Amino acid sequence: MDVVNQLVAQGQFTVVKQPLGFIKILQWIFAIFAFSTCGSYSGMFKMSVECKNRSESDLGIEVEFEYPFRLHQVYFDAPTCRGGNPERLFLVGDYSSSAEFFVTIGVFSFLYSMAALSVYCFILEKYRENNKGAQIDFVVTAVFAFMWLVSSCAWAKGLSDVKTATDPEKVITLISACDEPENRCREVYDPKVSGLNTSVAFGFINLILWVGNLWFVFKETGWMGAFAGTYVPSQEKQPAPDSFGQAGYGQQDPYAGSQGGYQPDYGQQGGYNEDGGYSQGYEQQPTSYSNQM
Repeated sequence: MDVVNQLVAQGQFTVVKQPLGFIKILQWIFAIFAFSTCGSYSGMFKMSVECKNRSESDLGIEVEFEYPFRLHQVYFDAPTCRGGNPERLFLVGDYSSSAEFFVTIGVFSFLYSMAALSVYCFILEKYRENNKGAQIDFVVTAVFAFMWLVSSCAWAKGLSDVKTATDPEKVITLISACDEPENRCREVYDPKVSGLNTSVAFGFINLILWVGNLWFVFKETGWMGAFAGTYVPSQEKQPAPDSFGQAGYGQQDPYAGSQGGYQPDYGQQGGYNEDGGYSQGYEQQPTSYSNQM
C-alpha cells in the first residue's frame, strides 16, 4: 500500500484533463467496447421443416453459432422426409480471420492505451525528455490508426458475409427435403446481430480517435519546430574576385581626371602678408590700360 500511495502522490493526473490524456482514456474505453461486443457474441436462428408425412417433420431446428465464426464447423440435423435418419448439414464459410484480427487489434489497443496513460501520469518528464518517448508514441499511434482502418473494414465485410451465411432463408436451400413441393420449409427465428453491428461502429470510432490523437502526440515530438523552423532559402552567390584590382582597390575614381569635375590644385600656396591680408601663391598680373586708351 505504501508503494501505491507514493505513486498516487507523485502522479500527474492533470494530464487526463488535457487532450493528450483525455483521448487516451476514450481509446481505452472504446477498445473494450469493440473487442467485447465482437468476441463475446453468440447467436441462434431457428427453422422448421414440415414433411408430407407429419411424423417425420421437425418444426424446431435450432442452429447456434458464435465467435470466431467458423461456420463451416457448425452443423444441424434436418429431416429428409423420406424415412430413415435425418441428414447432417453444415453451414458455409469461415470468417474467423477478419473477426480474430479485429478482436486482436482491440485487445492490443486496450493494453497500449493503458500503458500510455500510466506513462503520462507517472513518468511524464522522461516521456518528454529529448522527445524520444513522444516520437515513439507517435509512430505507434500511427500504426494503430492504420490497423483500426484495416481491421474495421475487414470485419465489416466479414460481418456482411456472416449475415448472409446465417440467413435462415439461405440455409433452407441446403436442406434437400425443402426441394420437394409437398414439403413446407420456413424460418422461425432470425439471428440477432445488433451486437455485431455495434462492434463495427466501435471499430470506426476507434479509427477516428486514433487518427485524431496523432495531432496531439505530434505536438509533443518537437518535429513541429523542424517544419516551421528557421529555414533560409539559399541565395545566389557572387563570384569571388581574382585579384584586388578586380575588386576595385586599384581602379581609378571615375569622377577624377578630365571629365568636368572640380579639380582642386593642391600645389597652390597661400598665406597672410604683413599687412594682414591674405595672398595666394601665384603672382597677380597688373592690369593694362593701354588697350582702353
